[in-house]
Amino acid sequence: MPVINAEHANFPRASFLRRLGAIIYDLLLAVAIYMFAGAIGFGVFAVLFSTGVLNSHGYEIASDSLHNVPAYKGTYQLWLAITVASFYAIFWSKGGQTLGMRAWRLKVQHPNGQRISLITAYARVVWSLLGIGNLFILLNSDKRALQDSMTRSEVVELSKEANEMRNW
Repeated sequence: MPVINAEHANFPRASFLRRLGAIIYDLLLAVAIYMFAGAIGFGVFAVLFSTGVLNSHGYEIASDSLHNVPAYKGTYQLWLAITVASFYAIFWSKGGQTLGMRAWRLKVQHPNGQRISLITAYARVVWSLLGIGNLFILLNSDKRALQDSMTRSEVVELSKEANEMRNW
């Protein structure tokens, strides 16, 4: 059953500058997640490489094989992209806020206050075009980014009281 918070349906849409502030906070977290996922991914690859499960393709060192064999490199990069995208998608679908959004009192939701689904959250990640989709806010008067329009969602600025209420 969808969770609808009718009170949050009446908050104004977030400005470009507030979104930018949240993006900067979240970028720090995303980099940390990227590094952690990279270490895990490389660790798994190194074990598979050293045990002979993966073909060495003539390389003696696991990192050389990882960076020079297109299938290995592509799989590793896909792992990293999915991990970082999942950081955003899970936070958006569970509570409507990443940690950076919480600090800037922002929340992603449908216009009626309903939480977005995990599928919609992943679609927002794709349509955000690595954050460039937010520039669309500067081109229209209704403060909607590309990812907002394409997923029928919005980012609103919560009051201090509404932001303090845990909605997880």
